[in-house]
Amino acid sequence: MDHLRTIITEFYLDLKAQKLRAFLTMFGIIWGTVAIVVLIAFGVGFKQQMSINMHGIGESIAIMFPGRTTKAWEGFGTGRSISFLEDDVRLLAQQIPELESVSPEYSTRVSARVGENILNPLVAGVIPIYGDMRNIIPEPGGRFINQPDVDLRRRVAVIGNRVRDFLFGQTNPIGRVIYVGEVPFTVIGVMQKKTQNSSYNSRDQDRVFIPSATYASVFGAVRLNNIIYKVKDPTIAEEVNNKVRAVLGKRYKFDPTDEDAVWIWDTSRFDKFIFYFFLGFNIFMGLIGSFTLGVAGLGVANIMYIVVQERIKEIGIKRAVGAKRSNILFQFFMETFFIVGMGSLIGFLIAVGLIELLQFIPIREFVGAPVLSMDVVFVTVAILTIIGLIAGLMPARKASNLDVVECLRT
Repeated sequence: MDHLRTIITEFYLDLKAQKLRAFLTMFGIIWGTVAIVVLIAFGVGFKQQMSINMHGIGESIAIMFPGRTTKAWEGFGTGRSISFLEDDVRLLAQQIPELESVSPEYSTRVSARVGENILNPLVAGVIPIYGDMRNIIPEPGGRFINQPDVDLRRRVAVIGNRVRDFLFGQTNPIGRVIYVGEVPFTVIGVMQKKTQNSSYNSRDQDRVFIPSATYASVFGAVRLNNIIYKVKDPTIAEEVNNKVRAVLGKRYKFDPTDEDAVWIWDTSRFDKFIFYFFLGFNIFMGLIGSFTLGVAGLGVANIMYIVVQERIKEIGIKRAVGAKRSNILFQFFMETFFIVGMGSLIGFLIAVGLIELLQFIPIREFVGAPVLSMDVVFVTVAILTIIGLIAGLMPARKASNLDVVECLRT
C-alpha cells in the first residue's frame, strides 16, 4: 500500500511539473474515448430507432395476401384465383402449433362522417388479438375491440389518431357516434400515435377498426383481404411460412411451392437484416474509435519512453538501494495506467454530456438519438484496457531492464 501511495505521489508531482506534456498526453486518450463512446452510442440509437420504425406495423409478423396460381397442380391449371375465409384462420391455428397468434382482416374504403366532417379512411374488420399483433394501442380512457364485440356484432369502432384529429378535432371522441357509410358506430378507442414507416393499404393512423363479425354483416363480406400471423420463434419463420402454404395448398389444391398463389410479407426478414447491418455498422464505428484510441496509445507510450530516459538516474538509485525489477516495472506501468485512466474518465464524462445534449436535437425520428447502453460501456472499457496494457507494458519493461551501473553512470 505504501508503495502504491509513493507511486501516486510521484505521478502527481510529475504531472504538476510537466503540465503541458501531461495535458497533451491525455488529450489523445480523451478525444479517442469521446469518439468511440459517441460513435457506438449513435450506432445503438440508430438501430433502436430503425426497429421502432419497422415495428410500428407489428413485431415479427407475417401478412399473407391471396394471389393467383402460376403452377399446375393435381389436374388444376394455372391462373386460378385464391381467396381466404375466416375458417382458414382457425385451420392454420389448429394445424400449425408454431403460430403464436393469427387474425383475419377484412378491409375497404368507406366514407366516415361526423357532422359536416367527412373522411374516406380504410375500414378494417378485425378480432381482438389483431391489436396486440399490430401494435394498435388505445389512448388512456379507451379500449380496443374485445371478444363480446365480435360475438354480439356490436357497432363499435377504434379510430386512428389522424382520423380522430380530422373528425373530432381536440374534443374527446370516446362514446360519440361516427357514421361509417350510413351505419352509426360508437367510438370506443383512439389509437396512440406511433411511428410507422411501413404499411399495406393505409397507415394505421388513417384507419377505422371494427369487429370482424360486424364488418361481415354490415358489408356482406365473405372473403378476407388478408391474414396476419405471428410465429413463436422468429428464427424459424421461413419454415413456418412453408407450413402455412402447405396447409392452404392442401385445402385449395395448389402447389405449396407456388409463392404467387399465396404472397407472404414476412417482416421478421427485415429484423434479420437490421441485426446483421448494424452488427457491421457498430463494428465499423468501433474500429474508427479504436484506431483513434490506438494512435493516442502510441502517443502515451512514446511519452513514457521519454519519461524513462529522463528518469534513468532515479531508476539507478532505486535499484541500488534495493528496488527490484518488478518494483520499477510496476511503477511505470501504473503511471501509464493513471494517464490512460484519467484521460478516459474525462473523455467518458465529456461523451456522456454530449450524448445528453444530442437528445435535444430533433433528429430522433430520422436517425435516432445516441444511447449510452451497457454494451457501449463494456466495449469502451475493454478497448481502453487493451490500450493501457500495450502502452504501459513496453516502456515499463524497458525501465525495469535498464542496467543499474549504466543508470548511475548516466
